[in-house]
Amino acid sequence: MTQTEIFPWNPGFETGLPVIDAQHRQLVELLNRLAAHLAYRSAIPELEAIFDQLTQYAAFHFQTEESIWAQYLDSDDSVALHKLSHQHFVTELLALKHDRTDANFEKILERIVSFLTRWLAFHILDTDKRMAQIALAVGQGVPLETAKRSAEDLTDAQQVLIKTILRMYENLSSRTLQLMKEVAERQRAETKLRLFAKVFENTLEAICITDPERRIIDVNVAFCQATKNSSAELLGKPLDRIKSGFTDTQLAATIAQAMQASGHWAGEIWNRNPNGELEPEWLTLSAIKNSDGEISHYVNVFSSVGELIKRQRYLEHAANHDALTGLPNRLLLADRMNVAMELALRTKTLLAVCYLDLDGFKPVNDHWGHEAGDEVLKQVAVRLKSLIRKCDTVARLGGDEFVLLLGNMTNLTDCDSFLTRVLTEIERPTPIAQGFAYVSASIGVTVFPLDNVPAMTLLLHADQGLYQAKNSGKSCFSYCSALPRQ
Repeated sequence: MTQTEIFPWNPGFETGLPVIDAQHRQLVELLNRLAAHLAYRSAIPELEAIFDQLTQYAAFHFQTEESIWAQYLDSDDSVALHKLSHQHFVTELLALKHDRTDANFEKILERIVSFLTRWLAFHILDTDKRMAQIALAVGQGVPLETAKRSAEDLTDAQQVLIKTILRMYENLSSRTLQLMKEVAERQRAETKLRLFAKVFENTLEAICITDPERRIIDVNVAFCQATKNSSAELLGKPLDRIKSGFTDTQLAATIAQAMQASGHWAGEIWNRNPNGELEPEWLTLSAIKNSDGEISHYVNVFSSVGELIKRQRYLEHAANHDALTGLPNRLLLADRMNVAMELALRTKTLLAVCYLDLDGFKPVNDHWGHEAGDEVLKQVAVRLKSLIRKCDTVARLGGDEFVLLLGNMTNLTDCDSFLTRVLTEIERPTPIAQGFAYVSASIGVTVFPLDNVPAMTLLLHADQGLYQAKNSGKSCFSYCSALPRQ
């Protein structure tokens, strides 16, 4: 913390009474400490503690002064007046502290510091020095009234000098406090810059700073190591020549849109490493604006997270897909259904929701075991996937139950034809380790928006159609009875 003092001590403040002078210097030191902590924005509890210490010491000092004046001046009126000035000081100081017109405690303390500086200078130069002169004269045998007249008989020059010094200290107080604040702010800024510089150089993330045209103007050690280039080789080059992922026009458009909207973007970017291999990196990109609100720099932070991205994709896939067959599970099916229903409404086409259950699957499990049953389920999944189009979905709900979403249809005849192929494909013998397994399928169907109900209700209606198909002898498909046929 700076040694600049808001109230510099001067030998001219000495009264000639060592005890009082020592206490005055302590008060001045506490005032300077309070101002310094205020300038350096110390925490409010710390500022409060220094302020309380100052007020407590001022009360102690007043008691000392009053006892000395009473010793030399007895019950003279000047002692009572001096004591009254002390009381007024305490009253005004506490009133300033508890001022609620401004909720900012720092502003209140600034006013307190200004008040203390002005009051302390006047108190020492005028009142205390005069009282000390009287006390010292009385102590040397001068009659009290004579000593008082001598002390009060100040020349015009002395009075002007006191007023000049008071005005000087008042101006010095406010200017010094402002200077201390500026110095403190500059020191904080320099400390931050040193910290940022250390972080910039020592972080494991590769950091690159560019100008608005995306030319490199600064890089850290990690960026040089990742690209196998020196900083001298990198400076001035367009970033997209070093990081090939920026040449992706779709990604570039996405980033540009984010920069315009919020000035930040974070996501996956694929760049060629120095060996020419494509690898994923996580890019955090931020735009830095100048005082005019214009972008002056871009900060690019690249994290090599290839394994993390692979793990994230694996977890996302696992959360949305059946572990055995790799087909979408119930969670992903719900999302696909909502998308397919919106598309059907927008394109005025039909969406068939087909609930499929395998016939004869339980005997496979009972006779050859669950491994054979799992193999049958996996091969059924492959066959269903081979039949559907890109716009369709096949999902496994669990056990031997599957759901087909057949979109972009114009009539139910197309659906009948497709489901007939599905039944034929499922009935083909399924090779397993023990030989061949034979299963068939029963399918219940409903069609949106002919059946204009929410997604979950569509599944219930398709399940009702499945029940009808089972009751009709299995190995067939049946539309939900509530569905109007075209």
